This record gives sequence, C-alpha cells and structure tokens, in this order.
Amino acid sequence: MENAILSFIQYLHTTKHSSENTEVSYERDLKKLSRYLTDTYGITDFSQVSATHLSAYMLYMEKQNYAASSVSRNVASIRTFFHYLQRQGLIALSPADDLKPPKAEKKAPEILSIEQVNALLSQPDKRTNKGVRDSAMLELLYATGIRVSELIGLKVQDVNLKLDYITCTDRTKERIIPFGGAAKRALSDYMDNARMSFIAGEDSGSLFTNCQGKPMSRQGFWKLLKGYVRSAGIETDITPHTLRHSFAVHMIENGADLRSVQEMMGHSDISTTQMYLNMNLSRMRNVYERAHPRH
Repeated sequence: MENAILSFIQYLHTTKHSSENTEVSYERDLKKLSRYLTDTYGITDFSQVSATHLSAYMLYMEKQNYAASSVSRNVASIRTFFHYLQRQGLIALSPADDLKPPKAEKKAPEILSIEQVNALLSQPDKRTNKGVRDSAMLELLYATGIRVSELIGLKVQDVNLKLDYITCTDRTKERIIPFGGAAKRALSDYMDNARMSFIAGEDSGSLFTNCQGKPMSRQGFWKLLKGYVRSAGIETDITPHTLRHSFAVHMIENGADLRSVQEMMGHSDISTTQMYLNMNLSRMRNVYERAHPRH
C-alpha cells in the first residue's frame, strides 16, 4: 500500500504541481488510513477496501476526538486518492464516492491587536544571536503576511535590502512583497551580525537556520513562537498563521485595498481575502456599539 501512496504523491508533484504542504498532508492522512486498515482488518492492498471500511475509519477518527476540520481534510485526501487509483485502473470502483465530511462551523481566525503584536515583537532578547534571529523572523512574518512555510523556505538571495522587498516563489508563481523599516532593521541586524554564527559547515543558502545550521523547521518556529507568546502574556489561542491573519486585518484597517492584500498574501481567489474585510467590518461594528453615545 505504501507504493500506491508514494505513486500518488509523485502524481500530485509532477502532474498537479501541488504545494509541498499539500503533498505532506495527503501522505500523512493516507499513511494513517493504511495503518488503520492493516491493523484493524489485515488489509494489505487498497483494492480490498470497501465503503464500509472507510465509514468505520470515519467513526474511528470521531471516537479519537479528531477535530471536524481534520476529518474533513482526511475525507478530501481519501476521495482524491481513490479516484486516482480508479483512473489508474488499480481498482474498478472508488469506495470513497459516498464518503461525506462532517459539517463544521467556520470559525473566524484569531487576530492579535496591534498592542499584542507590539508586545510579541518586543520579546526576543536582541543582545543574543538567537534573539536577533527570532526578531528578524517575527518582524518579517508580520511585515509581509507570508506563510510560515514561505518564511522558513526563504533563501538569502530572496531578500532585497536595498529596495525593501522579498521574493516568494512556489512551483507556479512568484510574488514580490515589500516590507517596512522595522523589518528592514531586524533583517539587516540578523544578516550582518548574527546569521553566520548559526551556519555549521557549508552554507545552504537558507535565510533562517536553527542552532545547528540546518534550515529552520515549521515545528522549530512554532516552538519559539509559543514561548514568546507566553512571555508576552498573550492568552489568545494562536496558530502559526495568527501573524498572517493579523497582518491582513491590520492592513485593511489602515486603508489597504483588498486587491493589494490579495497579491501580497498570494491568494488565487479574492473571495479568500474578502474574509479579512468582513472581519474588519465586524470589529468596527463592535467598536461603534461600545463607543457611540447614541447607539
């Protein structure tokens, strides 16, 4: 079964030009399914899988208290995978056709206030090389609204300190994102004074590395971010995307047009960016209701 999964991931990579995050998610979901089928039913080939097996797996995830969003993602992964197997002639019919995701309430992402962002960005101790690095990462993340995966994937040549922009590239497109003075100062300090202290042996060209000189991982960044959130006294339930969401809302709050925010964030559909405008209008309504004397 592992070979079928690897073949599918290769298909996503070469034919669909999927993002690395998408491929990692699909592979993780399908390997979990594979382990469940083998451990529970002794299944060793996906041609043996029935709709009943998949329904049982949905119940298993529910009993394991998987979030509705995780179950929905698994359903999407499984349906896409079995349709691929069917197209390849490896199975006659897809057992996943009637698989339905649970209905999940769409929860608006948490947004930090400007005061909370300032408190968070002031936490790294810039008297240390680690603090200088962490400050540059946080400042750049908030200044540009890029994804954490894009942040840790940046190369040194992706930064233009003369014209104050970074270049983000994926398999299908490239976008140029400007940054302001605070991010420029933090980046300059890091690149001039701290970065070389992290590099062990041959320089990989990665902009941000861990203490062993290897490219910073998503988990590594998430760990340091949580530490700074705690030290800043922020009790909001944040995710690695929180600064990205906060960037978008604060930009719109301060007059940025929706199309520009869409381009900077790399949204293919402006309806995705529209969410932040709606959130901002909701925040404005709450402020109005609290403050206007004739409400």
